[in-house]
Amino acid sequence: MSEKKRFVSVLFLIVLVVLAASPKGVMSELFKESDGGPKISILYDNYVYTDGTKADWGFSCLITGMDKTILFDAGTRSDILWHNIKTLGVEMESIDLIVISHNHGDHTGGLFSVLDTVKQVPVYIPSSFPEGFFEKVKEKGSRAVRVSEPVEICDGIFSTGEMGISIKEQSLVMQTEQGGVLITGCAHPGIVKIVEKAAQIVEDKVYFALGGFHLMQKSDDQVDQIINRFHELGVLMCGATHCTGDRAIRLFEQAFGDHYVTMGVGRVVKIQ
Repeated sequence: MSEKKRFVSVLFLIVLVVLAASPKGVMSELFKESDGGPKISILYDNYVYTDGTKADWGFSCLITGMDKTILFDAGTRSDILWHNIKTLGVEMESIDLIVISHNHGDHTGGLFSVLDTVKQVPVYIPSSFPEGFFEKVKEKGSRAVRVSEPVEICDGIFSTGEMGISIKEQSLVMQTEQGGVLITGCAHPGIVKIVEKAAQIVEDKVYFALGGFHLMQKSDDQVDQIINRFHELGVLMCGATHCTGDRAIRLFEQAFGDHYVTMGVGRVVKIQ
């Protein structure tokens, strides 16, 4: 072997070692922030991805680069949400509409402080919310939109409509060339059921599912069954976070390998 070929071989092995050691995975690094196209930016989460942001129990993300800029959920504490917004340099005035997944404080807590800044935007809320919640949104000068059935809230982005029985919840699904991208708040109705419903709505597989999966009380065997069902349904990428639980997150990370995308406050996922 020539010196040139030997050098290239050694360099290739070094690159493989470095990539294998990456805690965030090879595939996830392909989805860092870049110019143009749809993006999902995590503003509130149980975990920190970007230094200087704060973690807390709750979830919120911002969808940009589509027909509308959408805030999905609003975390728990207004002060932490706004700290992260300012740290990340997010321009909240650009928000066109807001979607709230379900009536739990870790998803609604920061909403009304947002409505003090983001004026006269439609807020898509599950119909099962108490009437007082709708009235408070109106008092802030915004329009409360009741959601029961699946609906296209803007070009290429759909609500699954209310799902579940004891805890009713809506999720979002983005329609892309590769398939659906599913964003869940807590997935109380069952993450597999939500993936199945989202696939029906976009008439395509869900290739990427991210958000809270609510699996803290599930055994390893139960989580493995869910992961297997993901694979059967054609889910190629996963970003489990928030209420999924640390143990379940590790199982998803192991199962999806380089196709696992690490979440956390400050993470910006570029959608291809």
